[in-house]
Amino acid sequence: MKMKYIPLLATVLVGACYVSIAQDNVIEIRKPTTHIVPISIAGFEGEAQSVLAFDLSALGMEITAPDKAEYLVSGTQNGRIEGRLSAAGAAQPLWARAYAGGAIRAQAHAFANDIVKEIRGTVPIFETRIAFRVQEGSSTEIAVSEFDGYNATVVTHDSTLVEGPSWIPGGRGLLYTSWKNGGEQILEHNLASGQRRAFADFPGANLSPAVSPDGQRVAMILSRSGSPNLWVSKMNGSDLEHLTHTRDEDSCPTWSPDSQEICFVCRSGRAELQKVSANGGPARALRVVGVYGNLTSPDWSPDGKWIAFTSGSGHFSICVAPAEGGDAQQLVAGEDPCWAPNSRTIVFCRQAGNKRILSLLDVPTKHVKDIRQISGSCSEPSWAR
Repeated sequence: MKMKYIPLLATVLVGACYVSIAQDNVIEIRKPTTHIVPISIAGFEGEAQSVLAFDLSALGMEITAPDKAEYLVSGTQNGRIEGRLSAAGAAQPLWARAYAGGAIRAQAHAFANDIVKEIRGTVPIFETRIAFRVQEGSSTEIAVSEFDGYNATVVTHDSTLVEGPSWIPGGRGLLYTSWKNGGEQILEHNLASGQRRAFADFPGANLSPAVSPDGQRVAMILSRSGSPNLWVSKMNGSDLEHLTHTRDEDSCPTWSPDSQEICFVCRSGRAELQKVSANGGPARALRVVGVYGNLTSPDWSPDGKWIAFTSGSGHFSICVAPAEGGDAQQLVAGEDPCWAPNSRTIVFCRQAGNKRILSLLDVPTKHVKDIRQISGSCSEPSWAR
């Protein structure tokens, strides 16, 4: 449930408090992007405090003492959160708002969204969800949680191998591959009703479903013609089109934000990234400079500027490159990157002891924050957008 905020008048929180967006003499605020921002939190406790601290640190901020902070977060909680954001040394707050309705946890997420939007200038992400694969023993299932790993729920009960969850825009359901009925099937799972239907059940491979951002089409990997190639259909499964026609092994399609292009992995010896029009035509290699080994698991950022991917063989790294190709940046050790709606944060998996866990990466600062973990080994995260 999304929280609505209410600007507070001067007499509610402090003697002379203003919502900066409503004033003629707006207080200017820098929007730092690439450095860790020191920020303090005061007046909150328990769940409200922990949610605010996690959310802000996930976006490249460091919780510190007031005398070392660039920004001060303060307020009260009594059934609803009343909070304000101030620049260090300023005589008055940048703004003050109240968050009513729902649980304290949801109110704190909404407050943190407003803070990050002000300081970082990004799209809010703290009320979004992720899906991922979780493995217990030899079986795997698909789970869904809040972006930070809280309130995780296993939504499938296939008791077999599953992989590749992909959100349907609007968050109403998922596509994923399951071996529940013997062979590979792409299933569509309705999160509200729990009902499933077979979306693709052709002889051979039925893998890697990816729903276009406009919700109209699905890219997938099928081997119905022999080799595992890239295919596209409408959202109802009709009008199946064969996009690639090589003997190479294709995998991991991801859509451009305008739903017109697809980036995917083509393996002919070394795995490389290629792009193709969603309406057909020749595929072309995406020129990526500065990283080596196999390039896999691409994900196109919602703003269209970047493609994140995994590089390496044996030891894996999260990298990003311009969507049109060019110099790549190697960021952190890990694999399976997926962009948040803000085109700044990436959820990925990394090895921790004898299992894999999910972590959040703030790309500009390279700050990593582990999410709340459930039992089992977690991988293949997908962010609802």
